[in-house]
This record gives sequence, structure tokens and C-alpha cells, in this order.
Amino acid sequence: MASDNTINYEEIAEWLKLYKNAKDEKEKKHLQNIIALAAMPLVKKIARGLARRNTDPVEDIIQVGSVGLVKAIQLYNPKVSENFKTYATYLITGEIRHYLRDKVSMIKAPREIYELAYRVNKLMQKMKDEEGKEPSEVVLAEELGTSVGKIKEVIDVERRKQTISLDQVISTSNDEALSLFDKIADDNHYNLESFQEDKILLTDAINKLDVKLQEVVILNYFEDLSQTQIATKLGISQMQVSRRLKKALTMLLHILSEKEK
Repeated sequence: MASDNTINYEEIAEWLKLYKNAKDEKEKKHLQNIIALAAMPLVKKIARGLARRNTDPVEDIIQVGSVGLVKAIQLYNPKVSENFKTYATYLITGEIRHYLRDKVSMIKAPREIYELAYRVNKLMQKMKDEEGKEPSEVVLAEELGTSVGKIKEVIDVERRKQTISLDQVISTSNDEALSLFDKIADDNHYNLESFQEDKILLTDAINKLDVKLQEVVILNYFEDLSQTQIATKLGISQMQVSRRLKKALTMLLHILSEKEK
């Protein structure tokens, strides 16, 4: 299971500074890819959480979430909020929710599901008000005289319709109240096709790393192991893992830059 505990946000903050100060567009592109790689466990964690009751392949949702991550990198302004994790989380979640909402709008659910949805929502609210918590799918099924499968289908359809409100307030490090709309301009400049192209370039660069560097990159950023877990698995110290990861990121940036020459 992905965990953002594998992410070094201090390191990402340094890469973000370099990204914001970079004058050359190619250099910015390479830095963007490195930051996206380092923050990928956050995307996986959010994607798997939203896919918990979803029939869509998790890998598809992860790729959509990755687009949100790249938009966060491009639009992030440390003067507005020092917390990149919070900012990225909203954009990643928003991208996935919009994807699920748009997808369900193209798939017409049976009329009985929409009719059942009204009854489910009404009962959920009633039981939540009375008992202080939402009822389980089993309880809903028993109360409404239907199957758990039907309840899950209703919940899945309803959840896909949800989307982040542009007026939702985001708290910042200095307690400013800012809405998502305040932070996002036109974010149509990056899409899934662009992400796929960048992923291919990054994968190619990783394959050119020394085997030991490849190993820690794959274990940390793709298999979501912490530095301590990697150290145990490889029989080396956590400090050695940390050094190899830093060296790997530096080498990846160099390889990507050399590729453009």
C-alpha cells in the first residue's frame, strides 16, 4: 500500500525552488519530472483511497492523479502557501474526482439505481442524525430490503458525481483562507497525453542509471518502500539509501538534460 511517508518533502521543496527559478524551459521540464517522480507515492495513496469502492482500474486513476500532481508543480506558489503537500493533494484529488464524475456521466445507470439512491441518501442522513455515524452497507441493505451489491452500486455512482468545489477553502501555513478557485487559473495546459510522454522519457532515463541506483529508485518511488525498509532489504544503512536516492535524482536530471543536447 502506497504511503506518503516515503516522500522527502524537504528535498522536494529544494527541487521546487530550482524549478521556479529555472529560466530554461527544458531545464524546468526535467525538474518537473524529477519532482513528479519523488511525489508519486502521494498520488498512489490518494488514488487507492478514492478507488476503494470503484470498479475503475487503480492504474488508470493513478495516471489521472499524476496529471493533477504535475499541475500542482507548475502552479504552486510558495508565497501563497508553504505546504506543497496540501496544495498537491487538492489538485490530485480534484483531477481524479472530475475524471470519475465525467466517466459516470457517460455511463447511464439503470433507473432503479437512481431511484434507490434517493432512498439510500435519505436513510443514511436519518441514521447519521440519530446515531452520529453513517450506517454500513449491510445495515442499509437490510433496512431497504435490497442486496449489499445494489447498495455498493448506488454508493459508487453517487461518489463518482462528487467533485471538489472551487469555493472550498484551503488552509495555508499562515492561516489565510483561500479557495481552490483563487489558486487555479487555466490548468488545461497539461493533460494525460503529456504525462505519458514524460513517463516514457523518465523510464528511459531510469534504465540508464547504475544498477544500485536503479534499485533504490524502483523500491522507493515505485514499490513505495521507506528508506528504512529499503536499507533492511538491501542490507545497507539508511544513510546509504538516502545518499543513493539523492545521487539517483541528480543523475536522472543530468541524463534528461544530456538527452536534449
